[in-house]
Amino acid sequence: MELKTKILGIESGGKPFVFLNVSDADELGVSASGRLRIKSDRELTVIVNISSVSVQKGYLGISDEVQKFLKLEQDSIVDVQMSPFPKSLQFIRNKLNGKKLTDREIHEIVNGVVNGNLNESEISAFVTSLHIQGLSLDEATSLSSSMVLTGKQLFLNVPQIVDKHSIGGVPGDKTTLLVVPIIAASGLIIPKTSSRAITSAAGTADRAETLMPVNLEISEMKKVIQKTNGCIVWGGALDLAPADDIFVKTEYSLCIDPLLLPSIMSKKKAVGATHLIVDIPTGRGAKMKTIGEADLLAKDIIELGKRLGMHCHCVLTYGEQPIGNTIGPSLEAREALNVLMNKSQIPDLFDKVCHVAGSVFEITGKKNGFELAQDILLSGKAEKKLREIISYQGGQSEIKPDDFVIGTNTFEYTSVNDGQVLWMDNNIMVEIARAAGAPKNKGSGIMFNKKNGDKVTKNDLLFTVYSEKSQKLSRVEQILDEKIPMGIGDKMEMLIHQVKEPPVVRRSFVLDR
Repeated sequence: MELKTKILGIESGGKPFVFLNVSDADELGVSASGRLRIKSDRELTVIVNISSVSVQKGYLGISDEVQKFLKLEQDSIVDVQMSPFPKSLQFIRNKLNGKKLTDREIHEIVNGVVNGNLNESEISAFVTSLHIQGLSLDEATSLSSSMVLTGKQLFLNVPQIVDKHSIGGVPGDKTTLLVVPIIAASGLIIPKTSSRAITSAAGTADRAETLMPVNLEISEMKKVIQKTNGCIVWGGALDLAPADDIFVKTEYSLCIDPLLLPSIMSKKKAVGATHLIVDIPTGRGAKMKTIGEADLLAKDIIELGKRLGMHCHCVLTYGEQPIGNTIGPSLEAREALNVLMNKSQIPDLFDKVCHVAGSVFEITGKKNGFELAQDILLSGKAEKKLREIISYQGGQSEIKPDDFVIGTNTFEYTSVNDGQVLWMDNNIMVEIARAAGAPKNKGSGIMFNKKNGDKVTKNDLLFTVYSEKSQKLSRVEQILDEKIPMGIGDKMEMLIHQVKEPPVVRRSFVLDR
């Protein structure tokens, strides 16, 4: 059937959606969420929505994504046919039934995800099958490779490319803002792609965006790296392993994360990394609760890296409290800049940065990695390098800590008794920061005055919440009335709490990339 195109001016979130009049849908024999194959100069499988109002008979309403891919104009003539039943659906059924998928089957599924051959419910079924049946290392290898092959790749034509990644889950982790310039200042190449916040109060891209533009294309990213040895850009703008971005949306809605390994490794392979350090925060409040869990994950990361041609090491880091003294994009970026300028002493942040950067140095053959990272940081070379990166990414290279705009509406949380900080609840801290407006409102967040082990007297200020909008603080106060974010006592108390009635257990879900 030939139809005329109607450009609707609708973004469909990356999905190739079209709209059919109900009469044309009946004639084609297609129902809502069914598939059509559109042919013009190019071909595309699309997902159908049906309307008797927004699209006239004889017309095909197209989303922005379809228009851009097929390069269509208003009233273009296209050939529309029923799409054949995707073979990948049978493979998804096989996985739901507990069968191990082959490399070819996984590539067919990933290709179907990227090309729009699979709709949201079918992708959800695949992600659910991985969560229920598990993901073997063979399958993880095939998924990683297929996710790389179905997207763009960065080619730098250099023998050694290093990268670092954190599996996330700990608030305030602004280490990338310091590690990248330390590594780049040493002469190593580090093309750092980062994510925006999904369930956290700030992703690395959100933090970096307070310093410079991060929505770079691959060609622009390549130029920055060639000038400075490094970059910090948002991976979502690069079309690297695009299937991962689709999978993440499904994982988020289902509160499951079975694709953690291929998600990490595909993005690193896509930028050409030869040496990779993966940070695994460990402990209460982190994704990995025990050292045993973290070691098992590290084992899989190292083996998967070997299969993909990457040399990987993992560092297990303390994850039972926020890193540094701030949570929120602008507060964290300002803190990172203060450390680079040697204006602030933040012991835990300094130590973690030097260990992570030092591990990158040592995996490439350098000795005394911690000391080398420390020297570059203290000498001012890392600050100079970050300012170079900021400049080449189009930011203000002369930015000073006082230039950051922080929310002027505040709420102070004080101690009700004497003692010391026994624990901090990462999940509640993130909930508070997000209620204050982070990460959307970049000047919103939390600044800590006390952390684990610090002595406290009654009425001491524990932390301050900053918000760009005063009305958001009422939600912050409500959370703090209902939940305890920090434990204060005069000794380590053995009793956690008593359970006298069947509790309602709410599991927090952390999804960071």
